[in-house]
Amino acid sequence: MRKRLFQNILTRPVTIDAPAPGEAELAAVAAALQERARRCLGRSLAIREVDAGSCNGCELEIHALNNAVYDLERFGIRFVASPRHADVLLVTGPVTRNMEEALRRTCDATPAPKWVVAVGDCGVDGGVFRGSAACVGGVSAVLPVDLRIPGCPPTPLDLLKGLLALLEGQATVKPRAAPR
Repeated sequence: MRKRLFQNILTRPVTIDAPAPGEAELAAVAAALQERARRCLGRSLAIREVDAGSCNGCELEIHALNNAVYDLERFGIRFVASPRHADVLLVTGPVTRNMEEALRRTCDATPAPKWVVAVGDCGVDGGVFRGSAACVGGVSAVLPVDLRIPGCPPTPLDLLKGLLALLEGQATVKPRAAPR
């Protein structure tokens, strides 16, 4: 036991270094996203992430947006716990039959104006789960989708660029109002 303890103290952990995003590119995209959110909404962007049945690959990349490398909150963009406080629903995974109604209710609870973003190949069209008896399909099979961010999984920088594209489209297209 003692030998193992000393060995662990003297040996570096076997991990890989954090990815080196283009610091300039990351800062430029995030600053543009913050400025666009303030211009469109008059405040910061609030995001509610919904896992509709994914493998958690996309969730890992979404959670990376809050780590020390990307630190999304320094740009005024935040994740919220309730759909009632969200501007954007970030939906990952193929929509399973068990999550179909919950996803609809979450969208209904989100106040207008709102956007729905399908994240990852599974969210876009069902991905490798397309045609499964347990899945309804991609997010667009249940809700109208405003933006699709493909990838298996998409990188955090791709997610930021997608959100920026969503807000830049705001100049001509208003976010969808709540269905009644």
